[in-house]
Amino acid sequence: MPVTWEKKYLARRYQNAVNNAQGHFFEDAIKAGCALYSRQGRAEIDKTPEPFRVMEKSGGGIFKGRFTARAQPDFQGTLAGGRSIVFEAKHTTTDRLKRDVLTGEQQDTLAHHHRMGAVAAVCAGIGNNFFFVPWVIWRDMKKHFGRKYVTAANLEPFRVRFNGAVLFLDLKHDGRSAGWVFLDYIDAERRFSGHEEAEAENAESDGPGHTANGVQP
Repeated sequence: MPVTWEKKYLARRYQNAVNNAQGHFFEDAIKAGCALYSRQGRAEIDKTPEPFRVMEKSGGGIFKGRFTARAQPDFQGTLAGGRSIVFEAKHTTTDRLKRDVLTGEQQDTLAHHHRMGAVAAVCAGIGNNFFFVPWVIWRDMKKHFGRKYVTAANLEPFRVRFNGAVLFLDLKHDGRSAGWVFLDYIDAERRFSGHEEAEAENAESDGPGHTANGVQP
């Protein structure tokens, strides 16, 4: 029996409704994690409200409005000790997440915060598994995984605990807080970047025809 256009439309609407419900559940579970960390004194992190302006009011609480500025990261705040933390939250009911589920603007924002020294990440949900992925890993997905999407198996090292709340600062397979693990990534990348810059400066100071270590090619 051929599938009619109407059946396809209804199936798509149903799947969109499921995805929307799962997305709200995921966001609420992250908020529950934020509340727990606040009570523990480990972090103060909040869902970022989207800038919105009411344009026209109607009866019954109905109104028209529009977004007034570019969206900020989904969650941002401060870890105990003073380090900033920002992250996007992305969930899928499929078996994979694409790198480009983040818009170009979202990627640029995470990159900027990362360069400033913040813990920048993507809190990812794939089905019923939850992960907290450093921005530098997400950014270089092709290099790390050979493609521009990831599965739950790929992200297993970044899997976080879940007890009804997404405990995004508690890695399942590492005794340290995810925040401290991320600082290792930040420091390692800065050391690597500093090493490259030092080599470039040495190459320039050695003059033409010489490499940074003073040996002619």
